[in-house]
Amino acid sequence: MFTFHDCIREGRKPGSVNAGLSAAAPALASSQVGRGSLFLDNRVVGTVVPPSQMPAGTGLDPFYEVTNGATGQLGIAGVGPGDAGAYHGGSWQVWTVTFNTGVTPYLVTSASAVAAAEAAGDVSVTRVGDADFRCPITEQNKE
Repeated sequence: MFTFHDCIREGRKPGSVNAGLSAAAPALASSQVGRGSLFLDNRVVGTVVPPSQMPAGTGLDPFYEVTNGATGQLGIAGVGPGDAGAYHGGSWQVWTVTFNTGVTPYLVTSASAVAAAEAAGDVSVTRVGDADFRCPITEQNKE
């Protein structure tokens, strides 16, 4: 299951949804703010994880978590600041993206790349409403 802590992933090993977070999660839950990176429209942007959660199924902005991706895969924001009327401050609606058997994982770096991979039959995309979380994008041009 995802939590708002999952947004701070950087360089996580493919296939391990919460790798590297178990030690950090209790500290963040108490009062610290975490920082990390994710993909938005084919580039890496910064994010901040405030110590707050949100009710299951209430996310508004699509966030894609690749469960078995290539090395270097980050979470993927479907929208971000500047997407008029579409971005709700990082109120993330979680979708898992899983490469299908027989497909060699590759980096997926945008919502349109997720849609193309799904259309090509490379991945399966599943809504995970109880994993919704809040994590605003803070740096529009990290790279």
